[in-house]
Amino acid sequence: MNDSPGWASPGSAPSDGKEKAIPRPSDPQDGSGPTGQWSPEQPPPGQWSPPSNPGSGPGTRPPAPDWGGGPQRQGWAGPPPAAKPGVIPLRPLSLGEILDGSVSALRAHWRTALGFSLTVSVITQIAVILMQRYLLPEPTSIDPNATGTEALRQTADSARSTLISLAPVSLLSMIATLFTASVVTVIISRSVLGRPTTLADSWAEARPRVLPLLGLTVLVAVIMAAIMAVGIGPGLLLGSEAGAALAFLGFAAACVVMLWLNVSFALAAPALMLERQSIVAALRRSAKLVRGAWWRTFGILALTYLLTFLLTFLVSIPFTAIAVVADGTEVSDLFGGTAPSVGWPFLIVTGIGEVIVSTLIYPFVAGVMALLYMDQRIRREALDLDLARAAGLPGYGDNTPRS
Repeated sequence: MNDSPGWASPGSAPSDGKEKAIPRPSDPQDGSGPTGQWSPEQPPPGQWSPPSNPGSGPGTRPPAPDWGGGPQRQGWAGPPPAAKPGVIPLRPLSLGEILDGSVSALRAHWRTALGFSLTVSVITQIAVILMQRYLLPEPTSIDPNATGTEALRQTADSARSTLISLAPVSLLSMIATLFTASVVTVIISRSVLGRPTTLADSWAEARPRVLPLLGLTVLVAVIMAAIMAVGIGPGLLLGSEAGAALAFLGFAAACVVMLWLNVSFALAAPALMLERQSIVAALRRSAKLVRGAWWRTFGILALTYLLTFLLTFLVSIPFTAIAVVADGTEVSDLFGGTAPSVGWPFLIVTGIGEVIVSTLIYPFVAGVMALLYMDQRIRREALDLDLARAAGLPGYGDNTPRS
């Protein structure tokens, strides 16, 4: 997208050297007087009188329609509808338009988007299953009858084991999400302009940005892990009841900071892809776009993740039930205090359910991120005019003024 005029950030590329002239008062014709001043010869001032009722005096002109006489309109005509060359109208978007635009783009390019997402989901889930089977530690058993210091120790061990188990799985999921986001962002950007695309074209355009996206993923993960370590580390090192309370407070504070940073950095991937920004510059760009609209961005992301959670929940229930029957695992073992020992049938069946969910969720979330990025730029930088020019719409030439 580096050849499209609309994606570069303001001030990131040199202009063509043609500055638009600012209208100024004309110079005097006789050469006298300072430049930009009114002419010394002015017409005599007119006499002002309050307006009288039209048609009351002799020789008055009949009133024009819509201005006191004749048929009246019900009000000013509304603004013309925004141009829509693709899946969204080129104006600030509402929440429904962002969600619908993501679904519409995926529906229009379902072979490209869902095909790539399915491939990424299968590879990721195979890696997750192998890690769960051979590398990750077994969940720590908790004695429900433990009290006092022993209960706190078991809780800390369980939390540590859970974090160790979730960290690599979460990292793989983030990498898979950004891999999908790299291709889906290109698809969305072309869908907004109404241009067709193929998987080969999208991947060719996204491939040079894959390594920066991986670097972005790792950097964000390291930042979040460092914040969590700083929050709960001192309490875990103490190991007493006071240490547990300190760890809980540190965990709560770390979650608040992580939430704020996650929302602020939510638009970093689209900025890195579409503006060809570096990793650090993309993070700064995202924080700048979100600044002043943090709560709106948080609300849109929260609703998006709520929808994905509901989809995951609805798909996981039947696959988990099938996995329990196929593996011969007791349902009580899954929710009991002892760590259940699951076999290959359970991992494979639940993995199939995860592949189905990931195939649908990854491109949908990536589409919402891309459209949210475009919406923020439309609101702040009049990106809609650049997109209209890039789409070749009539009436959006180079001299079209920005609002």
